[in-house]
Amino acid sequence: MLTESGQLKDELKNEINLYRSPYLNTEYLGFMMDSSNLPNDHPIRNKYVRKAINYGFDRGEMIQYLRNNIGRPARSGFVPYGLPSFDSSGVDGYRYNPSRAKQLLKKAGYPNGEGLPPIKLYTNESYKDITTFIQNQLKEVNINIELNNVPAAFLRERMSQSEAEFFRGSWIADYPDAESYLAVFHGEYGAPPNYTNFSNARFDSLYQRALKETDVQERHSLYRQMDRIIVEEAPVVPLYYDKVLRFTQKGIKGLEPNPMNLLILKNVRK
Repeated sequence: MLTESGQLKDELKNEINLYRSPYLNTEYLGFMMDSSNLPNDHPIRNKYVRKAINYGFDRGEMIQYLRNNIGRPARSGFVPYGLPSFDSSGVDGYRYNPSRAKQLLKKAGYPNGEGLPPIKLYTNESYKDITTFIQNQLKEVNINIELNNVPAAFLRERMSQSEAEFFRGSWIADYPDAESYLAVFHGEYGAPPNYTNFSNARFDSLYQRALKETDVQERHSLYRQMDRIIVEEAPVVPLYYDKVLRFTQKGIKGLEPNPMNLLILKNVRK
């Protein structure tokens, strides 16, 4: 029904309406930050390696060619576009910069990737095209990703037991507030939601302050401070912020999308 650029095909425009909305779902890759299953010298324990991976592939190209422009490249942290606290200027994430990726690898002790062992990425068949794209682009900056395609249920089990060193994940909001995303990194929580075992004292302090803050703008400011910590420490590789598409016949009115992707019928008319 869609063109390669994500638009409704011309032959359908007289019959179908296409509505779009941000969808509160962040697709990402996660690093296991703390696990007894990983040696202390494992490369993903090195922040500069994690940041190099974040810089080493083109999110815009990935969305354009693999998702028909459905979604928004995740260049502003983990909290997605579509929430009132979202501020792309207030949280500057990662953009494709292979030169910077190589500099960070050198800083990590792996100049030109020398001595860097393959990093195993757990994923499933549904995301094979995206993870293969990332694998191929990271290879150009001398980062070797080994894809391990497993059933989705097995992947969730590995994530829950902190046995996946590097994994593909997604987080859909339980409610339309950034706290639903930032809870994923609270050090007092296990998996789920904290599948990366991330722990940071300043992040946790800001999180507790935000829970008690009644001023909306101040709370949003705290959210953005937390998201900047996530960008800096890089426990995840945000991939894209999702979109909802809804198709209706021309005679249907009021069936429009919403960020929670709920089916709301009270205003629907024919």
